[in-house]
Amino acid sequence: MPRPKCCRKVSGQPACKLFKPMGVPASSVEEAVLSLDEYEAIRLADYEGLYQEEAAGRMGVSRQTFGRTIEAARGKVALALVLGLVLRIEVPEAEAAQLPTVRAFACAACAHSWTEPFGTGRPDACPACGSENFRRKGCHGASACGPATKDTNA
Repeated sequence: MPRPKCCRKVSGQPACKLFKPMGVPASSVEEAVLSLDEYEAIRLADYEGLYQEEAAGRMGVSRQTFGRTIEAARGKVALALVLGLVLRIEVPEAEAAQLPTVRAFACAACAHSWTEPFGTGRPDACPACGSENFRRKGCHGASACGPATKDTNA
């Protein structure tokens, strides 16, 4: 019997949960289904450009588990692209209710704190002082989400 699945850290819901070939009704095409874990692995490794060790740490899993997850995710995305399948990201209702809906930011220049909803992209500047020297609360180090990177899921 396999070990029970440990909790994985996921930063938020995907902005879109369904991708399909243009001009074809989704109901007439087969699906490739990406789990929420696989979506997060793609986001961390391919969108944010993190190495597997750091991405695994952000998800709260071992590097080996992350490697298996990203390999499965990339295989499903490739299958959908090559064969023209619908790509659906599955977010179970129970998990969706536990995902954060807003992101908190803090300005280093004026100490102003504010929140932004997920899916709105990284703010350009602090709304109080206009400084670009801010970061997400809870981030540790510039590489995690420093001011130089634009992260639409930040």
